[in-house]
Amino acid sequence: MAGSGWIFAQPNGKPTDPRADYGEWKDVLVSAGVREARLPDARHTAATFLLVLGVAQRYQHVPDDLRRTIASQVGGLLWKTPNDDEDGSPEGTQKAG
Repeated sequence: MAGSGWIFAQPNGKPTDPRADYGEWKDVLVSAGVREARLPDARHTAATFLLVLGVAQRYQHVPDDLRRTIASQVGGLLWKTPNDDEDGSPEGTQKAG
C-alpha cells in the first residue's frame, strides 16, 4: 500500500496503531531509565528544546523556569545602569552561578 499518505505507518502501509505506539513509548521509558511520562509530555519537551535552540519560532507552552530566565535577561537589558560591569552585575559584585 505504498503512497497511502501516512507519515508513520506499519510495514503493511496501514496507519500506526495508537495502542502499539503507547506500548512502545512505555518500553522506551523503561529502557532509558526515566520516570513515567505521557507521550504528549515528550512532544511538549521536544518543542520546548527546539524553541530554546532557536529552531522553532513559536510555541505556546513555555516552562516557568524558562520564562523567569528570559524575563531576567530582558530586565537586565532594560534596566542596566552605567555602573554595571559587562556581565550586567553592579560594579564590584559577581553574579551567582
